[in-house]
Amino acid sequence: MDIEYVSLGAYMLALLCLGGVFAKYNRNLSDFVVSGAKGTWWLVGMSTLMSGISAFTFTGNASAAFLGGPSLLVIYASNCVAYLICGLFLAAWFRQTRARTVADVIRQRFGVAVEQFTVYSGVFLNPIAAAIQLWALAIFTSTVFGFPLTPTIVVIGMIVMFYSTTGGKWAVMATDFVQGVMMLAITSLVAFLSWRELGGIDGFREGLQDPQIKADFALFNPIGHFENNRFTIKWAVAIFFMQIYVQLSLSAAGRFIVAKDGREARRSAWFSFWLMALGSCIWFLPPMAARILYGQEIMGDGSGYGADSSYAFIAQRLLPNGLMGIMLAGMFAATMSSMDTGLNGQVGIVANNLIPRLRKLLGHTAPLSDQTEMRMCHLLSILFGLLIVGYSLLFSWQRDFPLFDAYLIIGSIIGIPLGLPMLMGLWFKRLPKWSYFVIFGFSVAPSIWSVLDERIWDNVWLIQDRALWIFLFGLLGTIVSLLFSRYVSSGEQQEIDAFFKLMKKPVDFEQEVGRSDIDYRQYVILSRFIAAIGVGALLLLLLPNSLAGHLAIFYISLFIFVVAGILHWGGVRYKRCDLSRSNEAPKKG
Repeated sequence: MDIEYVSLGAYMLALLCLGGVFAKYNRNLSDFVVSGAKGTWWLVGMSTLMSGISAFTFTGNASAAFLGGPSLLVIYASNCVAYLICGLFLAAWFRQTRARTVADVIRQRFGVAVEQFTVYSGVFLNPIAAAIQLWALAIFTSTVFGFPLTPTIVVIGMIVMFYSTTGGKWAVMATDFVQGVMMLAITSLVAFLSWRELGGIDGFREGLQDPQIKADFALFNPIGHFENNRFTIKWAVAIFFMQIYVQLSLSAAGRFIVAKDGREARRSAWFSFWLMALGSCIWFLPPMAARILYGQEIMGDGSGYGADSSYAFIAQRLLPNGLMGIMLAGMFAATMSSMDTGLNGQVGIVANNLIPRLRKLLGHTAPLSDQTEMRMCHLLSILFGLLIVGYSLLFSWQRDFPLFDAYLIIGSIIGIPLGLPMLMGLWFKRLPKWSYFVIFGFSVAPSIWSVLDERIWDNVWLIQDRALWIFLFGLLGTIVSLLFSRYVSSGEQQEIDAFFKLMKKPVDFEQEVGRSDIDYRQYVILSRFIAAIGVGALLLLLLPNSLAGHLAIFYISLFIFVVAGILHWGGVRYKRCDLSRSNEAPKKG
């Protein structure tokens, strides 16, 4: 594993350098939080994809694919449908809110009270969510690969905190792009090697001759076939709506407000759609192949993780010497990309929506200087980063720490009710501002009842049952709010109408944001960084391997170099177009 540590360490060092490079593009709060709303479609699209996955994709979700076969694809089908709708129009609407943070969008739609409610609940919930992701990644890599638990948590947390603090949103999106390229390169190779080892379609059909595997790999399973009635039609319907409702609500606006304009936002959503469709095909083939090829060995490995380790198990079996480090980098990248997006977004909300409100309450009305705002963002990034690492260490030191159970309760029981009003408020224009609390109140009622029912009467609530009842009561709360919407004041209705009107008004980038050479710099910087990583991958050819192993390493290098070449070509093309526009401008004048 020595070479794997070296390649993983070199990759982490590259991320740190990338954060430092983009630090100079942060001059004010807008730059730090939304990259000055100058993100190109390919950068925003990859960042959107990466922020939506984590190491859980290759552990928990891979476990579901290992056990239940294609049933899991309902999760990724819902993601694809959501990105498809965003690509058609919703991403442009979000960008055209002209907001800096999601909290800004919430205030525009529901008012200050709801904005502050969501801000304070996010300050409590989001660091715990990020800490659990970090802890889960660390405990998995410790168990499967032998990495020491505490140093893994600290190192990953510090790296994310460093480049998020120095480079802001620019560094977050840039590192997400690099991590996405690495992840797609290595996971596509693992998928190919798994398919080859399986024997292609004939081998897959032969594997399904096993009665148990054939029964488990049904698209929908009968009630009682799996624990907690997973992979049934009812489970699939509930999971589909649980996945899609957040992405089609105001909560998803943060993904697209960083884009240059509505057109770039739509293109970024289309890019995410195609990447998610590709990922759905390649990420879950290996664990299904692992079930057919190594099922008994994986379930009897004695690690206690069994199916959770199926992806890592088959990757270790099939990858040549030197590439497991890149596989680890891909798994680390998935979690780090979720963490950095959450960290930067939370810092932006506190700096933009919480602190100014507190300063106003204390009588400080003078705006802060750009330099002060930047220092505040840096300090908040460090504080939230340390908080995430601290929480994660607590989870690792105390496996039964009650905060973990508390988060699971809050996430599954409070999370959906908190998000449903965001969905309804986007699609029902007549809903008044106060409807947020009405819909939340209705939605949380079955959640509270389910907790009481479990704790007092020991009646088990399945996740699909709880989710469907919450959705049903949320719809009921929406209907009640609509019935009373006639009593909304004309002033409030005008504010709501103004929000929807603004959301559908195209952004004039040159007038509202202003032209710059940042598009060209995005192409140039990332093409050079990715090319450097490609050179590093080529060095792995020096390691002893079979011809097939050398070809696999060459594929990874070629994949990386092709992406670098496309970016370089995009930069050259952009430069030529920019010069043409500059030469035409005096003639128009």
